[in-house]
Amino acid sequence: MADLPRLILVWLALLAMLALTIGASLLPLGPILPLVSYGWAAAKTALVFWFFMEMRREPQLARLAALAGFAWLVLLFAFVAADVATR
Repeated sequence: MADLPRLILVWLALLAMLALTIGASLLPLGPILPLVSYGWAAAKTALVFWFFMEMRREPQLARLAALAGFAWLVLLFAFVAADVATR
């Protein structure tokens, strides 16, 4: 129960970042908009990993495995996007 206020604050931060993401999509940012959106998405992902998945309490090897899985997922999405973009 001691973590409940912290989790509520993280949840509120995620909601605020969601509002900022939606607000950024309405601004005329041009070609930099995907970078801004990916930045907010990465920050939200880091909060979910660190607090809700409790990676802060895991040993270093478990953190490394989670990071490697996430990096592999990013690589796969990048290759799919490159394939779709070149067709």
